[in-house]
Amino acid sequence: MLCAVIGRVPSDYRLHPALAARLLGVGLLLNAVLVVVGTVLIAVLHLSTAYITVLVALVVAVVLGGFALGRTVVVHLDDQGYRVRFVRGAGVRAARWVEVEDAVSTEVGGSPCVVLRLQDGRTTVIPMEAVAGDRSEFVRDLQEHLERGHGIRRLS
Repeated sequence: MLCAVIGRVPSDYRLHPALAARLLGVGLLLNAVLVVVGTVLIAVLHLSTAYITVLVALVVAVVLGGFALGRTVVVHLDDQGYRVRFVRGAGVRAARWVEVEDAVSTEVGGSPCVVLRLQDGRTTVIPMEAVAGDRSEFVRDLQEHLERGHGIRRLS
């Protein structure tokens, strides 16, 4: 008889839609400036209009990239550990649960965050404003992964 140990399904948390929209807006603004400057240069230097096609392709690429931002996974939790992506200043981007000393809910720069403190003194900061979904559900899921990882204490 074969026995399989079924682990918990990994949890993926996407980029918060408001943050994705903000990043898309910045990308579109920079793209608009590039298109205006590029168009003026093409007209002044009497370059081929084929260069305008390149500028339009760039705009389309930024818009498509903006849609992809909404599907971007920011925090991944599984049975072995966690991974944080696309968060500037997050600190340690990935670690195994056995490396985590504890986790605390706090504020960093006036924004609510979860800080995972590792045994070697390093930290991972997860700003809750970057994570889509219900904050309490995220914290509860994180707590469950921590406890399963090696019986770690609840968030303080």
